[in-house]
Amino acid sequence: MINELKCNKVFMQLKKILIIRFSSIGDIVLTTPIIRCAKQQLIGVEIHFVTKNIFKDTLINNPYLDKLVTFNQDITEVFTELKAENYDIVIDLHKNLRSLRLKQYLNTKSFSFNKINLQKFLAVNFKLKNSLSKQHIVERYFETIVNIGVKPDNKGLDYFLSEADNVNCADLFFNTLSTQFIALVVGGSYYTKQIPLNKLIEICKNASLPIVILGSKDDKQIADELQNFFPNTINTCGSFSINQSASIISQAEWVITSDTGLMHIASAFNKKIISVWGNTIPEFGMSPYLPNAQNKIVEASNLSCRPCSKLGYKKCPKSHFKCMNELDFSLIVKQL
Repeated sequence: MINELKCNKVFMQLKKILIIRFSSIGDIVLTTPIIRCAKQQLIGVEIHFVTKNIFKDTLINNPYLDKLVTFNQDITEVFTELKAENYDIVIDLHKNLRSLRLKQYLNTKSFSFNKINLQKFLAVNFKLKNSLSKQHIVERYFETIVNIGVKPDNKGLDYFLSEADNVNCADLFFNTLSTQFIALVVGGSYYTKQIPLNKLIEICKNASLPIVILGSKDDKQIADELQNFFPNTINTCGSFSINQSASIISQAEWVITSDTGLMHIASAFNKKIISVWGNTIPEFGMSPYLPNAQNKIVEASNLSCRPCSKLGYKKCPKSHFKCMNELDFSLIVKQL
């Protein structure tokens, strides 16, 4: 009891905290419970966050952040600015060489999360999936800050939009009376995470609801090919910002997506999600957090070559891409 009182006194003395997560969209969204709980549970503390400028829109509307610091190319761009803040604690939710450089420069007390790299190595190289716990990455984030008295509130992820971000989806459906639709996310950070065109065609062919295709400008080519097969689909790739795409997701009946940032944004809106897993596996701890009860996970779970990477590749190392090509979406999509 005495030690607990001493700890509480230390927590009350905290004035300013810096959270580090440089990239990318999904990983940053997964930090939002930490931001919220730290702000709500540590009375009077300022919460600052540092990330890459290209990802700032994921947090720019977050009311629990007191300051968002961004850089373009190198973390040294903001060294002086961050040093001047005199942080009491640094919470490193990225844990790489760049974050290490920043922590060394700031020279203040820090906490770093467990990346379970050894367990992932064993799963990828020796297929020892049992080495992986069932712990979600958000839970590992919370373990990082248990010593400063912050606990999970089990309220899920956050994603905040401004009025300017809102998209009226009724305006998109100029050729249908339906207001219910499926948001289909194409693309992804790696080819071996992406749903291939033949499977996107299978999804659209069996869907009973209108389809809105979501993705970045880099995904426009495959989205255009898909729209050639299904002219009634709404192709938004390259037309909307990440926050406008988030607005569309918030209005969808279902979201079908591979392991992408938009999957985690859909989770923040507690949407019904069909998450599709290629070369990576949900056991890495990156599945939708606190999922909707109707969520479905689609994966080729019995493939001996899977997982082949903790991230992904530009092409299938075995050249067959069975982890995606052997998936059967027909029955799954018909049940929506």
